[in-house]
Amino acid sequence: MWTSEDLLRRFPDLKEEAVLDRMPTFRVPGERIAEVARFVKEDPAFGMDMMVDLCGVDYPDRAERFETVYHFLSTQSLQRLRLKAAAPAPDPVIPSITAVYPGADWFEREAFDLYGIRYAGHPNLKRLLLGDYFQGHPLRKDYPPGKRWPVTTDDVYRNLPASGEAEDFETMVINLGPSHPSMHGTFRVLAQIDGEMVLWADTEIGYLHRCFEKMAEEHIYQQIIPYTDRLNYCSSYLNNVAYCRTVEAMLGIEVPERTQMIRVILGELSRIMDHMVCVGTNVVDIGALTNFWYLFQPREEIYGVLEAVCGSRLTVSACRIGGMLTDVPGNFRALVEHVLKMTPPLLADVDRLLTANTIFHERTMGVGAVTPEEAIAYGWTGPCLRASGVPYDVRKAYPYYHYDEFDWDIPVGTAGDAFDRVQVRMEEMRQSLRIVRQALDRMEPGPVMVDDPRLNLPPKTEVYNTMEGLIYQFEKVMFGLKVPKGEYYGFSEGGNGELGFYIVSDGTTKPHRVKVRPPCFAIYQYFPKMMVGGMLADAIATLGGLNVIAGELDR
Repeated sequence: MWTSEDLLRRFPDLKEEAVLDRMPTFRVPGERIAEVARFVKEDPAFGMDMMVDLCGVDYPDRAERFETVYHFLSTQSLQRLRLKAAAPAPDPVIPSITAVYPGADWFEREAFDLYGIRYAGHPNLKRLLLGDYFQGHPLRKDYPPGKRWPVTTDDVYRNLPASGEAEDFETMVINLGPSHPSMHGTFRVLAQIDGEMVLWADTEIGYLHRCFEKMAEEHIYQQIIPYTDRLNYCSSYLNNVAYCRTVEAMLGIEVPERTQMIRVILGELSRIMDHMVCVGTNVVDIGALTNFWYLFQPREEIYGVLEAVCGSRLTVSACRIGGMLTDVPGNFRALVEHVLKMTPPLLADVDRLLTANTIFHERTMGVGAVTPEEAIAYGWTGPCLRASGVPYDVRKAYPYYHYDEFDWDIPVGTAGDAFDRVQVRMEEMRQSLRIVRQALDRMEPGPVMVDDPRLNLPPKTEVYNTMEGLIYQFEKVMFGLKVPKGEYYGFSEGGNGELGFYIVSDGTTKPHRVKVRPPCFAIYQYFPKMMVGGMLADAIATLGGLNVIAGELDR
């Protein structure tokens, strides 16, 4: 276990900063960031083997206006570290760390795209979410939110390898997506193939990019909650929880016990739905249709539970900062009990159809295999990381809402292939059912909203009958909640892995910066490398098991 003094002794020119989340945070001279990153990764005392997130922040009033913020994790000690490197306008340049952390590739491209920060030494620094037609960098503070640019066709073939690399073979280039049922979303893959063998591949994303972060900066904290629904819309409630937990931590509040149990129950049911979509559609891609019906039946019942709670099914917006939109209905326990009863037999049916199926084995075993070292290097988390044999789960590593008191296990794979990714998700659904049962038994009567005047709206009788109540209601709705000045990285276990929100508050009712760490963003950037050397059909079998959700990927 290392301390801040250990890092400062090695790099005296670093400056430690105090932050709201108390994560060890150091400001690094911009030109030394790659050196410091290599040290914290390779030094055994630190062992920061995973770069979790990287994002840009714009401070127009500073001399070094553009800042890059790095979040690192040791998967062994579970210690975390935040480094910051700044560069001045108008042409900010910071060394790339892709030679140290390969998973920084897309993260640096994203910061270049949205902020114009150039990462010297990056192997392929070009726009990622926006097309070449786009002018400027939309997350800069002086960029107008309403500015639009007409879309033109990009030269998507510019990254093709030079002709003649595949000697003595005739090759062809094919296009998969963005409108193709096997792509699982609005993203595109360009592949060079020799017969059925993939020789080279590249991806194009951003078709569903809405600049979530820019919208968040333009709205008060409470108004951001519906935007989180549109990230991973297959388990939107988990997005609500992750965001609200982060803001609640910044405010220094803890939601009531009943709310915690409701969040656990609805969150784990949402995780089950997410896995059902992933497994059901993945096996459809390889010809196993019946499993889809078995899995989508309990998924519909879970949607019924969510609808009974908040009136919505897909994008629920059921959380509030400090609690819940409303308490659960009187028949909530019966609805959840029904799901707990009907789901296990259907999971068993899917197991019988898949686990010992020779065709399923041949299509998935050894296909798209990823080693633990590769998964960590590219920032994988969630079921995909656990399928590669790394037992990292935020709910166990950094327990919240009494997850450390529930009796449940972390399923892990051994081969890290398409087969293991299905099996891990199948077992995680059973573990989530165990957690839901225990949380349901633990749920007691009580309030679902924290008793805090900063968060609670006045009773409607006061709003309708007193001037003070009307003014108070108007102020809360129109101007919102003031969050203490500072920065915080809050994270939870989402459907695809570590779902993080890095929030920088300037003390006003709107955040200065909201950066979401979408789990499948780190996962999908490795997909082209997984394709190379395999059959084209193997790429389709692999992609479905990665569970890439376009809303989360593009934001």
